[in-house]
Amino acid sequence: MKKDFLLEVLVQELPYKFIPGAIAQLKSSFTNLFKENALAYDDIKVYATPRRLAVLVSNLAVEQETVEKDVKGPILNIARDENGKYTPAGLGFAKKNNVEESALYEKDNYIWAHILVKGKTASEILADNIETLILKLQGSHFMRWGSHSEKFSRPIENVVALLGHEVVNLKIIDKKATNKTQGHRYSKNRELVIDEPKNYLETLKKGNVIASQEERRELIISSAKKCAQENNLEIHFDNMEELLEEVTFITEYPVAVLCNFDKKYLAIPSIVTTTVMTSHQRYFPLWDKEGRLSNYFITMANYVGDEFQNIQRGNQRVIAARLEDGIFFYEEDTKTKLIDKLDNLKGMTFQKGLGTLFDKTQRMIKLSDFIADSLKIQDKKDIIRTATLSKCDLSTKLVFEFTELQGFIGENYASLDKENSKVSKGICEHYFPLASNSELPSETEGQIVSIADKTDTICALFISTQKENKKKRPTGSNDPLGARRSAIGILRTIIEKNLNINLENIMKYSLSLLSEEFSIELEDTIQEELNDFFIQRLLFMYEKEFSSNVVNSLAKFNALRDLNAFIDRAKTLQKYQNDSNFEKIKENATRVVRILKDFSDKNVDEKLFNTSEEKALYEAIKAHNAKADNLDEYIKSLNSLIEPISNFFDKVLVMDKDELVKNNRLMLLNNLADKFRVICDFEKL
Repeated sequence: MKKDFLLEVLVQELPYKFIPGAIAQLKSSFTNLFKENALAYDDIKVYATPRRLAVLVSNLAVEQETVEKDVKGPILNIARDENGKYTPAGLGFAKKNNVEESALYEKDNYIWAHILVKGKTASEILADNIETLILKLQGSHFMRWGSHSEKFSRPIENVVALLGHEVVNLKIIDKKATNKTQGHRYSKNRELVIDEPKNYLETLKKGNVIASQEERRELIISSAKKCAQENNLEIHFDNMEELLEEVTFITEYPVAVLCNFDKKYLAIPSIVTTTVMTSHQRYFPLWDKEGRLSNYFITMANYVGDEFQNIQRGNQRVIAARLEDGIFFYEEDTKTKLIDKLDNLKGMTFQKGLGTLFDKTQRMIKLSDFIADSLKIQDKKDIIRTATLSKCDLSTKLVFEFTELQGFIGENYASLDKENSKVSKGICEHYFPLASNSELPSETEGQIVSIADKTDTICALFISTQKENKKKRPTGSNDPLGARRSAIGILRTIIEKNLNINLENIMKYSLSLLSEEFSIELEDTIQEELNDFFIQRLLFMYEKEFSSNVVNSLAKFNALRDLNAFIDRAKTLQKYQNDSNFEKIKENATRVVRILKDFSDKNVDEKLFNTSEEKALYEAIKAHNAKADNLDEYIKSLNSLIEPISNFFDKVLVMDKDELVKNNRLMLLNNLADKFRVICDFEKL
């Protein structure tokens, strides 16, 4: 028999960032619970609002199957005495398994019992485990509530647990499960009775609760679009995923409310206004039909009723206060040009012991010039200007108030100052990518200054954490200054924008600038440590495309000196991973390298050959003249060596007693190894 199961935990308002993780944890926990207890089911759905976490399981088996099995007992000389009678150990085994003494039997020098294991009911299993599952949920800022010792994100107010029509006898902390729950705080139908699990969603709607987060999200989108259209405006949901998620998880019954603000605030850069609305106030901005930001916005009220005036007034008062600050800061900032703010960076620390943001800017200028030279760019004035202005907006009042707008404000102020459009754009884009997989700088100016900025930051971090402070370097849980993200940004920019530059040289130059400026003696290993750091980021970036063995086997090819060539080589090598002929090449190459160890001489003397297999291999090596320019074709060309290599190892003893013959054969293998070394380090493959 199968029945639907429902668990609902009603709480005080949860922090929205806790909810997505709780959904995933509940899905995983219940999946594991049913798997471990062999309870079949069709599906598990997890629903969440700011006030409730719910699990709905369809067609859950009401009990475990009864199982017949043979159970092994004590060894015979312990289970029976010298007279053949069962000892206390044997009788205890029978009692433990609830069988008669006569039902015991012997097998393989042990006693056994054939038993029936009656399955537990689903109700028993749920009652025994649910409190633990709920209290094991992980999240930040868990606390004890009231006089209870158990910790949870917020106080638990009610528990519903139904298997079919029956209430499951369980308790979470001090709340005993029932079939009753509560609707929305403002609903006329506050008290709700759940008759059976399948009616849960519809029953809650009677109490003005949309329990399904997917349904709430769609309602938010559709109601916002409708509100915008009715007012001849547009709403753009692109790049609003985080806002949509937050609003979804702070409402149980979202209602779109149209609000506005004074048009004078449209004088502020639109990105300031939209940031205030989306990031600070959870509002949805609206645009007119010409694509200009309007002075209207939508707030999603978690409200049941038709009196919206107070909601509108409250939100309009809040946005006006925030935008009033914005317009004041904007007017103050624009009294001077962006370039005039450069000296202000002298009073802003970049990193302890490594000077100011002004110092960093000067290093970025030199690094950008160095990178431009390596790319053979003749006209560098826009690149140098971009680097010079890149950090100036950090001293503005707007960026001080809204730090997430760094770069964007710089672009706007540079445009007001009539800077070249490439310079303005480069100031903004030098921070790109803002996340590991987000947009890259589109123009050369932004690309070069971005690489310079991030390289300087990473090198400064490695220098400042030399010796005893190395533990402060990036790890799985610790990423000071966003170094890992910056490294990925550098690698992606070089690879995806096909920039022919030597990253290793850029790092060397950056280290020299820092070392000279701050009189810091560099450790001998710092360059190697930086290279390893970037190689690990490469592994991370391409973990789904390349095996780690492929990347590691190519390490000696100095990946950072020519990243695009490295990626092309890795793609080719990955393609051959399941090729049978390449497998033979790999086996032979690995064998040759292990035999040679540190042997380096290659001067073969044909007169010392005394087998036809030696001669044949030597001729095959000489005949192989393929170029490594095309690695794909080069690997295919090595197929001609497979047979003579196999014959050589089958018939020839390399470590001959005659020292001259042995060394000559090692020289022959060393010439062969040169053919393999062109491809990769086969020992690491």
